[in-house]
Amino acid sequence: MMRRAFALAVLLAAAPLPAQDPAPQQPPSYTAIKLWPDGAPGSRARRQEAEVARVYWVRNIHDPSLIAFPADPAHRNGAAIVIMPGGGHKLLVWTNEGTKVATALNRMGITAFVLKYRLANEPGSKYSVEGDAADDARRAMRWVRAHAADYGIDPARVGAMGFSAGGELVSQIADNPEPAGRPAVDAIDRLPARPDFQVLVFPGPRGIPAKAIAGAPPAFIVAGSRDACCAPPSVALYEQLRKAGVSAELHMYADSDHAFNLDESNRISILHWPDRLDDWLADSGWLSPRPHAGGK
Repeated sequence: MMRRAFALAVLLAAAPLPAQDPAPQQPPSYTAIKLWPDGAPGSRARRQEAEVARVYWVRNIHDPSLIAFPADPAHRNGAAIVIMPGGGHKLLVWTNEGTKVATALNRMGITAFVLKYRLANEPGSKYSVEGDAADDARRAMRWVRAHAADYGIDPARVGAMGFSAGGELVSQIADNPEPAGRPAVDAIDRLPARPDFQVLVFPGPRGIPAKAIAGAPPAFIVAGSRDACCAPPSVALYEQLRKAGVSAELHMYADSDHAFNLDESNRISILHWPDRLDDWLADSGWLSPRPHAGGK
């Protein structure tokens, strides 16, 4: 064994060194699905600006889009989730709260879509969370329902999942009324925008307390008990849902702070929160085909 280890060390020492350092890792590229045929309303002046992206984040979004992550047809169950990453409405945490989440949902048989929405708190932005970003979230829900047949999706099992600032958008479209008087730009805009179920991961406080809680969809809420930003709104929304008779499940993890995401903790309970989501989705029937898939 020692001779084998020594021989390996000699071979490694004799191997030529690379001529230069490897190029920095670039984020993978995906095909964007434009949400509006003629661009998002109110974004015409900046629509041609390029997005700015690094390995784990993206910003400068003026032409909102979806990235599709279809589930493997061999174990696809017909459920879909639109994922809304966080980032304080200054940027989108694209990998840890977007693409990695989508592939995890794929393993549950769920088709996922990651949303690039307009950012209200980015320097120089004239967008609003309640207006433009929420419009992007509603349009994403409508687009997925309009194209459900293309992806093998049941249009009555389309949920929304948001992290932090993205959780605020989920609450805006799930637990609060849609602004009246917005003209429809096409047939897609006439479809329902409210998700069939909602998943809020350390959601921010915008939209809570909710103003349309009686018609809110079932909810799964998860946060850290020491999260100064997002523990209070998580508990407050759960209480609203519970008192209104809306099915809701809340997980508050002890001694945990903000942005623990999928695998960024040394606490066993935190590492397993996606398993609790899987349990909830299964127990609630969202992973099982339903009769009369065209409506609730």
